[in-house]
Amino acid sequence: MSAAVAAPSALSGFASLDPLVRPRSVALIGASDEPARIGGRPIAYMKERGFAGAIYPVNPKRTTVQGLPAFASIADLPEAPDVAIIAVPSALAIPALEELGAKGCRAVICFTAGFAEMDEKGAVEQQRMTEVARRHGIRLLGPNCLGVFNDAIRFYGTFTASFEKGWPIPGRIGIASQSGAYGTHIFSAALDRGIGTQVCITTGNEAEVSLGDALGWMAQAPEVDVICAYAEGIRDRDQFLAALDLARRNRKPIVMMKVGRSQLGGAAAQSHTASIAGDDAVTQAVLDEFGVVRARTTEEMLDIAYAATRRIYPAKNTLGVLTVSGGAGVLISDAAEAAGLPMPPMPEEAQARLRALIPFCAPRNPVDCTAQVTNDLKLISTFAESVAVDGGYASILSFWSQTAAGRSLGPKLHQEMRAVREAHPDRLWVMSMLAPNKVRDYEADGWLCFEDPSRAVVAIEAMGRFGAAFAKAEASSPEIPLPQVELPATTPSEAVAKSLLAGAGIPAVPEHAAPDSEAAVAAAESIGYPVVLKILSPDIIHKSEMGGVLLDITDAGQVRQGFATLLDRARHHAPAARIEGVLVAKQIKGAVEMALGVFRDPVFGPVAMVGLGGIFIEVLKDVAFRRCPFDTTEAERLIRSLRGFPLLDGARGRPKADVAALAGALSALSAFAVAAGPRLAGVDVNPMLVLPAGQGCYAADAVIELQGGSH
Repeated sequence: MSAAVAAPSALSGFASLDPLVRPRSVALIGASDEPARIGGRPIAYMKERGFAGAIYPVNPKRTTVQGLPAFASIADLPEAPDVAIIAVPSALAIPALEELGAKGCRAVICFTAGFAEMDEKGAVEQQRMTEVARRHGIRLLGPNCLGVFNDAIRFYGTFTASFEKGWPIPGRIGIASQSGAYGTHIFSAALDRGIGTQVCITTGNEAEVSLGDALGWMAQAPEVDVICAYAEGIRDRDQFLAALDLARRNRKPIVMMKVGRSQLGGAAAQSHTASIAGDDAVTQAVLDEFGVVRARTTEEMLDIAYAATRRIYPAKNTLGVLTVSGGAGVLISDAAEAAGLPMPPMPEEAQARLRALIPFCAPRNPVDCTAQVTNDLKLISTFAESVAVDGGYASILSFWSQTAAGRSLGPKLHQEMRAVREAHPDRLWVMSMLAPNKVRDYEADGWLCFEDPSRAVVAIEAMGRFGAAFAKAEASSPEIPLPQVELPATTPSEAVAKSLLAGAGIPAVPEHAAPDSEAAVAAAESIGYPVVLKILSPDIIHKSEMGGVLLDITDAGQVRQGFATLLDRARHHAPAARIEGVLVAKQIKGAVEMALGVFRDPVFGPVAMVGLGGIFIEVLKDVAFRRCPFDTTEAERLIRSLRGFPLLDGARGRPKADVAALAGALSALSAFAVAAGPRLAGVDVNPMLVLPAGQGCYAADAVIELQGGSH
């Protein structure tokens, strides 16, 4: 049995959103003659923008709506529209949906609120709406959504007031948002910055169409190159994962604001759209898996999306900096280090050549050419060419502050920088300058322009993450073999848990279960002293807290005494617990204590964890997560991502630990979690003792928890 790492396939459904986003005809149920009303705005917008398709207002009280012939009912429509917009009170929304289904309409946008976002009664009504839509084969957007706009065809199935400040400008960024108000806020913020966002889909309560559907449609839509997403919770896991996978394979970057990190924020997200917020750390791991870059603010989202419009995504990103300010160079270096963006030094030979031109320059990287270049502007292109050719950097950030705006130096600077960029169009060229009068000129030449160099660094680093994800998608996905797993009827003891895990490829410390003291002595002498004694009970999970673990047992007398001590402590602290005896285990020294685990996320299913073991996992919380299953390469990447990885890598003279063995055990655990199925609630292997390289790793303790109560 095997399982692929790739996300489930759900690609066939994404194109079915075409009538929602690219309709040729539109009906508006609840159409208003007043352009400012919710039922009037879509018509007013489409008329003003010149939508080429048919518009059918439905209003039983009027013969015309905003100069268009109106229809008394859905049944009176001359044809089944590609999409219908429902803008009527909640009591009338489901009957309207039924009539649209009978008419043959296959796509509906429901503005109407008062469903699952309100209360349990509303949730029941929303479920009815979902059932009606599915029975008629309708792709239903909403309810409680702000709708869709696609300015590429002048379609405006939305009632947002955002367009009062301006229409979308040409561009290839798409917005997919669960929140209508915030989705159009992103549009407005982009408009203020001159960033083109022609397509926006807001999903609201997601009775049928989910955020994953919207992302998937954009991932294969020719109108969209870059995707901005706003999410409060993930409702349809399979569609969401398939969309992320499709976007990655199609080299379409997604920059996402996933809110609800805090407990308060998570509660607000659930009440707002009745979403499942899930665990934020798991969501982050899933976004990392597919190369989605998570933005902390709207400003950061737009910075990254703007940079992505150049469609240059270096898989191995490095930053070269050319500056006329040493202070700016330090600032940029700090920002790059914080972002994890490498800034390798210029080659020594190149540094020497640049010093020969300007003896007091600082050409290491950042390359500070100093203001001396303003006396001989030809030196600008010489220095920039050296950064590109000698440095070989994938991304180049040039800092010129207000110099670029000046009448005396600006035009010549632009000429020199244009020439060097044209010679190396494969690089990501970024300009940091205070020159609003020159931004459009530089952008037309292929430059990205930022006032703040620190914000530029964050955007540049994100391009490298996209590039690494796209390169990974091009590689073949290995199949992960799954073991045969048969879980017991009830939560197993430590000994049984270790046996199950050992059968799946997670080795355990040599040990024996002993029902009495003499059996314990025999086990200890068979294993060899020193040994560890542990109370053996499926009902006592946290043995250390009750004194249920004894270390450094060195002879038969200590074994007998320890056996009695453990049973006494168990009777005192857990009198109702089932006691199976004592576990006698080899005591291993000189190992690094790690922790492995699995838990079942309500959205994404089994998720594996690795971190520093023992008490450090709770104190330091230095952990990494990954959706199961995954191979040993990915397992080692997770291990190396830990802040505490130097403990495994020979820090302060320690021997290097057997990272390969640990990665093998972690990958095996991820496969075990999938093979075990939904009855598995979680696995905790802590500590996992990692010996020096070549000597392996061993589970010193293990707990397997089952769903729905275990005893």
